[in-house]
Amino acid sequence: MSENITKEEIIEQFKGNKILKYSTIVVGVIAVVVLAVLAYNYFISGPNEKASEAEIANAIMYLENDSTQLATEEFEYLTSEYDGYKGGEVAQYALGNLYFEQGNYEAALNELKGVKIEDTYLMTLAIGTQGDCYSELGDYKNAVKMYVKAAERKTNDVTTPMFYYKAGLNAEEAGDFAKAAEYYTIIKSDYLSFASQKGIDKYITRAENSVIE
Repeated sequence: MSENITKEEIIEQFKGNKILKYSTIVVGVIAVVVLAVLAYNYFISGPNEKASEAEIANAIMYLENDSTQLATEEFEYLTSEYDGYKGGEVAQYALGNLYFEQGNYEAALNELKGVKIEDTYLMTLAIGTQGDCYSELGDYKNAVKMYVKAAERKTNDVTTPMFYYKAGLNAEEAGDFAKAAEYYTIIKSDYLSFASQKGIDKYITRAENSVIE
């Protein structure tokens, strides 16, 4: 029989555990460094991409030295200077995440909305992090919308259950317990490893009981 979890416990866990709100890969400045390094691969082809190699190297160096403000300024420059190019788009993605880390959620959301990256995984995270921004701003309905979009963009065993999980938590915050139960049930049915790790049955029980209430 599934262990029940109270609404208060759900809310407390939701508010207190950053892992529930932040993209699993995109947590902290170190993660942004990794993404910036991955972005380096985008600068190899074409003169406009290649021209930004020195700039992205500076941004990475600043991040590695915990000079977040200098890194932010460097990514702001890259975003503006190479807008529309792969390098500029990846820089904008990194900039959005830096703003998010700094607690500037509206600025983060504005940057992430403008990101257009061909890479499926990074684009999925960009969409999911928009959900994180909405969640932090208390706009749980839009958070759910973005999490579901991220979950369904390219189904896989990592980002899909993670974003459905966040969608469920935010749906509960929005008072839509039926939808929350639906998202949790998808995880239970299709993503057994993640479901087992999170003890998803208790979330399903909580959401379903709330619908009855």
